[in-house]
Amino acid sequence: MILKLLVTGGLGFIGSNFIRLILKKYPGYHVTNLDIQTYAGNPDNLKGIEKSSNYTFIRGDICDKTVVEKVIQNVDAVVHFAAESHVDRSIDDASAFVRTNVLGTFVLLDSALKHTIKRFIHISTDEVYGSISKGSFKETDILTPSSPYSSSKAGSDLLARSYFITHNLPVIITRCTNNFGPYQFPEKLIPLFITNLIENRKVPVYGTGKNVRDWIYVEDHCKAVDFVLHKGNVGEIYNIGGGAEKTNLEITEKILTMLGKDDSMMEYVKDRLGHDLRYSLDCTKLRKLGWTPEHEFDDALSDTVRWYVKNRWWWEKLKH
Repeated sequence: MILKLLVTGGLGFIGSNFIRLILKKYPGYHVTNLDIQTYAGNPDNLKGIEKSSNYTFIRGDICDKTVVEKVIQNVDAVVHFAAESHVDRSIDDASAFVRTNVLGTFVLLDSALKHTIKRFIHISTDEVYGSISKGSFKETDILTPSSPYSSSKAGSDLLARSYFITHNLPVIITRCTNNFGPYQFPEKLIPLFITNLIENRKVPVYGTGKNVRDWIYVEDHCKAVDFVLHKGNVGEIYNIGGGAEKTNLEITEKILTMLGKDDSMMEYVKDRLGHDLRYSLDCTKLRKLGWTPEHEFDDALSDTVRWYVKNRWWWEKLKH
């Protein structure tokens, strides 16, 4: 039975949404949140949660063996979200990505091995597979990452899998498509575009805007992680996708329409270096176990736009 969870990176976008879900769904669980609180680790993401009796926050670095050893010895399972994740930042300087995503994962795995951890859920990304022009990647496909960010995540995936194969650590790896929803730091495409338009600023569209991503509402991703935590098979990899492939241009036009703006608010900019054209995941494996996303893309995007409109207090200070 899982009663005590260690969540890494729980002040981040997906981690904080996951903690909210767990505390609401399992009032008998205790969640310890280990987060170093970088620019993307925002205490406001868990406003109202911090005083809950079944929640503990520890500010610490997953690369710090002493800190990790102390917090991991009293938990049943680890859900490892903590990561540097912004591709553009990784292109400018990859050092933090290698340190956090590879070394940090190693420290967690090594500490988990010394204690009776019942599950170690390693949260990864569809970007480790690289780009695909037709069809969709399965969990057994080789990894061909393109950016320093995705390469560091691929490295952490391989480390996590090696700890299952070599040491029989009960690791499960999840690889998810692009997330969106409340509390997403406004450097990412959807919150950046929404908040720019609210401020009547133009939105920067890379290249032709024809790059394709599959999108999933963050709550659906969190429910999938919860599902895998309790019903997944150790040693397995599970793709998680929303089944909503859109070009960046389609996303932009939808947001423009929802906020009553026109195409004059778009500004085409120089394309990102090594920009993958299309990501796509085959999620048959997880769906056969019984998980499916609950939110339709357009409805979830509309809800997300409304959240940013109503919560300027949350994002304005992050942008300015």
